[in-house]
Amino acid sequence: MRTTKDDLRADFARREVVRPGGEAWRPSPMAGAERYLLDRLGEETARETSIVRYGAGARFGADVHGGEEFLVLAGSLHDDASDCPEGTYVRNPIGTAHPRWAGPDGAVVFVKLHQFTAADTQRVVIDTRAARWRQGLVPGLTVLPLHEHGHEHAALVRWAPSTRFMLHQHWGGEEILVLDGVFEDEHGTYPKGSWLRSPHLSAHNPFTGPDGALIYVKTGHLAAA
Repeated sequence: MRTTKDDLRADFARREVVRPGGEAWRPSPMAGAERYLLDRLGEETARETSIVRYGAGARFGADVHGGEEFLVLAGSLHDDASDCPEGTYVRNPIGTAHPRWAGPDGAVVFVKLHQFTAADTQRVVIDTRAARWRQGLVPGLTVLPLHEHGHEHAALVRWAPSTRFMLHQHWGGEEILVLDGVFEDEHGTYPKGSWLRSPHLSAHNPFTGPDGALIYVKTGHLAAA
């Protein structure tokens, strides 16, 4: 694996946790935006996972990208193809480009860049606030599937208070962003805003306490990395 001075948490065989305040906000190459980096591999057009904060009304050009996945955490983001208020999940495949602007209250967005396979060409836009959730594998879990391609699966999972899931192993790894409440496992406690990345074939036994939790979770995407 070729590394650069800008790499961050770029060893995908390691378990990584970033809790709220674990990173500083950094200026973005785009004027009017700053980013909170979670992992990064490569130069400026890098494989990157971050939270990006856009100022009110900030506008950006239509740069062609190597695939982007994002979830709007607060505010709203807009482009020539869609309006994306808080709770919108979007996937724009490799080679797409959209001029973009933030709404009057700005936007906070969880973003994954350059993490698509060439065969994954489906554009996805989901208003998660209006979508239909499914019963999970155990009582207390409800699931909103977001996307799947090959071994990769992305979903939102809502955990009721005092819910426990069985010990399980992650083929292809697992990545979690805690959107609300408090998520826990035998390794620690992860409040809202925490990000976890667990490697290929890792395992854990997750649960929630009295607050419950809402998480974004992606699995199956780290084996090749």
